[in-house]
Amino acid sequence: MVFGWLDASDAKQFGKSLGSFYIAQMPVELKLSEKKFAERTQTVMRKMAGQVDSFKAEHRLNAYKKAQLGNSFKWALKDAGYDVAYTDKLTDWLVTRL
Repeated sequence: MVFGWLDASDAKQFGKSLGSFYIAQMPVELKLSEKKFAERTQTVMRKMAGQVDSFKAEHRLNAYKKAQLGNSFKWALKDAGYDVAYTDKLTDWLVTRL
């Protein structure tokens, strides 16, 4: 039972895939006006929210798994070159959504 509590492999994989999804939809080099950026971000965040809700419905997430998922997501974005403050805000949104 303890090992299941510590097995965060599904959560880590989902965090990475969610990061990849965001990167594909909102590339770092994307140049949009502030208004277009906000509209596109809202659309992407709605899609991500649906993915997060589906994942939550299928997986029991304890504090450790939530932390691992958020960390995987955050590092996917950081490795892609996103600003640290922006990455932190997105990760906070994700962990709050969980």
